[in-house]
Formats: sequence, structure tokens, C-alpha cells
Amino acid sequence: MLKYLMTCAALIGLAGCATMTRGTTQAVAINTPGAPGATCTLTSPSVGRQMVTTPGVVTLAKGASAVSVRCSKECYSEGNGMLASSMDGMTAGNIVVGGVVGLGVDAATGAMNQYAPQADILMMPDGSCSAPSVAQKRRSR
Repeated sequence: MLKYLMTCAALIGLAGCATMTRGTTQAVAINTPGAPGATCTLTSPSVGRQMVTTPGVVTLAKGASAVSVRCSKECYSEGNGMLASSMDGMTAGNIVVGGVVGLGVDAATGAMNQYAPQADILMMPDGSCSAPSVAQKRRSR
């Protein structure tokens, strides 16, 4: 009987393994190569709406939904991207050790998911802020 109780206590203690070992949040670096200082808005049901200035790091709540990334900066076209959510490898171990309870805990907290550690959002100059030409400079003198 004591062996049974110890086994049950150990399984309950290990329930939610990814929740305990990897946590329910994740830091993600957001970059806009060639356009530093862009303001990026990240949106999804699990993270809500968060903003970051590039290059920057934002801490996101883990979840099953992809995160939409929209970046803007004066003189540049808008940059858009997506942070896909994938299943963390720790989940497979949890099925073996933590069983249904552990899997349920990890699913409820989002810990069984992960995002790529970095997103590079491309933005191109839109030509609205081009430098004055040499001819324009001479005319203004």
C-alpha cells in the first residue's frame, strides 16, 4: 500500500512537467533587419496585444495559436510576419511520466507549446523619405 501511495504522489508531483521545467512564458527576439527602431505589434489569443521596438525582446505567454507580427516605421513599407506555435518536445515525456493529468496541465497552461526564439521581419524603404537630389540642393541655394 505504501508503494502505491508513493507512486501516486510521484506521478502527481510530475504532472505538468513542461509547465514546471519550461514555464508558461517564452522570450522571443524581434528584429527588422535594415530598419532598426520599428514598432512591432504582436497579437494572438494567448498573448493578447504586445508592442516592442526593434531590435527587442518580448516575453510571450505560450499558447497554441500563432502570433501575428506587424511592424511599422516612417519611410518603410509595413512588415508582417507570423510566429508559429509548435509542440514542445517535453510533451512526449510528459505523456509517459505525467500521463493524462500532466498533459492536461501543460495544455491548459500553454507550456506544451513553443515559438521560434527569433523573428526577422523584413521592411523595405518606401521612397517617401528619399534624400533630396543634388539638383534639388542646388536649386534651393
